[in-house]
Amino acid sequence: MGAPQVRIRALGTAGDLGWVVMAHGEIYATEFGWDTSFEALVARIVADYAAQHDPAREAAWIAELDGRRVGCVFCVAADATTAQLRILLVDPSARGHHVGGRLVDECIVFARNAGYERMRLWTNHPLTAARKVYLARGFTLICEEAHQSFGVGLIGQVYELDLRPPQS
Repeated sequence: MGAPQVRIRALGTAGDLGWVVMAHGEIYATEFGWDTSFEALVARIVADYAAQHDPAREAAWIAELDGRRVGCVFCVAADATTAQLRILLVDPSARGHHVGGRLVDECIVFARNAGYERMRLWTNHPLTAARKVYLARGFTLICEEAHQSFGVGLIGQVYELDLRPPQS
């Protein structure tokens, strides 16, 4: 059998939206002990995207490994000049295949092509693998704040990436 095949595709196949919510709920509960309020947050993000996204300025992707859903990321408008990277997820079975990096790269390219000046994201301190992906792509930490959410104590972190071409 050959090497596993990773494919990144646009969200839009039947079952994608439900999979995003379910996978987040299951994985974050198992790995971090987060309660269903996190799954509810993801459900709201997914429902808002499904109900009213602007295809010219917002997009979402699903990663597949050998034809099975194993990851996702959403790019939505935070404001006229700022894209927001949301709900990046890589299933544990797909880790080590650069799925997270490929999803984030897809998001960055889309945001640049859509004319955004910067990309922002909110994450939490236990998500060390995701943080490595963000830092490797030039995101910088702009603020941190302790909070109690999803049934646990967390340190929320906001990262930002300048998407404008370098000035010469």
